[in-house]
Amino acid sequence: MTKSIEQAFISPGYLAGSGDPAWVTVPLRRACGWSTAGDPLVPRVILTSPDQLAQLRIVPDPDPAQPWWTLRHAHHGDQRGWKITFDAQTPVEIIAAVTDTLTAPVPPPRVPVDPYGPLRAAGWHAPRHHDGLTSPKGMTSPNGLARVDRTVDASGRSAGWVVETSVHHLPPIWRAYVDGNTPSHVVSALFGALADTTPLVRHPHRVPPLAVTHGSTSTRQVGTDSVAFALRNRISALARRNSASSPSAPPAPPHAPTSRRTR
Repeated sequence: MTKSIEQAFISPGYLAGSGDPAWVTVPLRRACGWSTAGDPLVPRVILTSPDQLAQLRIVPDPDPAQPWWTLRHAHHGDQRGWKITFDAQTPVEIIAAVTDTLTAPVPPPRVPVDPYGPLRAAGWHAPRHHDGLTSPKGMTSPNGLARVDRTVDASGRSAGWVVETSVHHLPPIWRAYVDGNTPSHVVSALFGALADTTPLVRHPHRVPPLAVTHGSTSTRQVGTDSVAFALRNRISALARRNSASSPSAPPAPPHAPTSRRTR
């Protein structure tokens, strides 16, 4: 008889709390070949991509308003270097959407992508100022609890985005800062995860209070196997994705001489 365990399902996902960092870090190591480094006496995690161009750092800070996660990518070819930071309470599933997109073995075609597309499709809208006019620089969730603002530099060009989840007059629950040089498909993946209405799963004793008062939270029994093997299944899926897209060995040239085996 299959055993079950009670789990909480939280929607919108951006109210679900941080979750387990292993959801991001372990697949990077085991399925994507990222290496780890760091001083065991210092509470931080550093992972570096096989090509040494990308690095993910997790540095816990006593101040929850400070970024814990920093994803950097070096300048490469015609792509400028970029950076994204996430606060401690950012759901790991949202961060994983970014790292999964970054580690995809086949990058998308270099065509312009509207990063706001996933937000518009989910019913997000441009916020209104006090004068009633809408702002062209951001998008707000239908419930008003999450917001994306585009920042501009002195010349008026886009300098990036600020993602913020907050409840009325309370301090922000978490923020993310997205560099303006971040590839549009990576930004779109972040915004898509932010707008995703699929409930996130948490332990019933780890449901943030604001998720109860301002979100939709329910509990139900699920199979223990689905909980115990969720991370393993995620790693396997990413490993299959990477191996399926890896280049195969080139075919032998025509009329290649057959080698003889010596005794």
